[in-house]
Amino acid sequence: MKTLRILAVDDHEMTMLGYKFILERIVFDDYNILVDTANTYEGGKDKIEESVYSFRYDIIFLDVQLFPPNEQQPHTGEDLGLLARKLSPSSKIVFMSSFSDNYRINSILKSVDPDGYMVKTDIDPRSLEEAVKTVVYEPPYYSAKALAAIRKKMANTIELDENDRKILYHISTGTKTKDLEQYVGLSSSSIENRKRHLKSLFGIEKENDLSLIVAAKKRGFI
Repeated sequence: MKTLRILAVDDHEMTMLGYKFILERIVFDDYNILVDTANTYEGGKDKIEESVYSFRYDIIFLDVQLFPPNEQQPHTGEDLGLLARKLSPSSKIVFMSSFSDNYRINSILKSVDPDGYMVKTDIDPRSLEEAVKTVVYEPPYYSAKALAAIRKKMANTIELDENDRKILYHISTGTKTKDLEQYVGLSSSSIENRKRHLKSLFGIEKENDLSLIVAAKKRGFI
């Protein structure tokens, strides 16, 4: 019997153990499924580095947010995904996250190019089983909410650069215009010019920032 090695990384230990319980009970061809777990970036990094010299994980499930990043631990699940791509390129990477907004999902798809993305509210034993079988034989696998975000983005004909997307995203989270500089890396005047341009693109030149966010959400940018 072949062994399917899976690594699950989530900062909520009970959630992670729940995944392990479900995954190891999946009946899948001639595979015996073994699941390793970690609940921090460093723990996941150590597991991936160790596997390079003995075996390589077939699938790596990653939570996007591994505790709030800070000076002591500045890394995210997205960073761990990028590391896994470098150290173990044959491993399939699936993100499992509470983030369901279009900006975060499409940003991760672009940066890591994962083999799957599951929004946590979509996850149940059946979807986990479908995810495993799909990414092994015919990736990618996207849960319903993730697929909706991807389709919404694909249906949009307006192209925005990364700075425009960052401006829209951070305004939508409540960041004030005067504080955007630290997130976007542009001057306040450049940010205001971009906001005016975005409103023009969306046909709401005389509207406020709230209308800008509503228009951006309708078009799948956030």
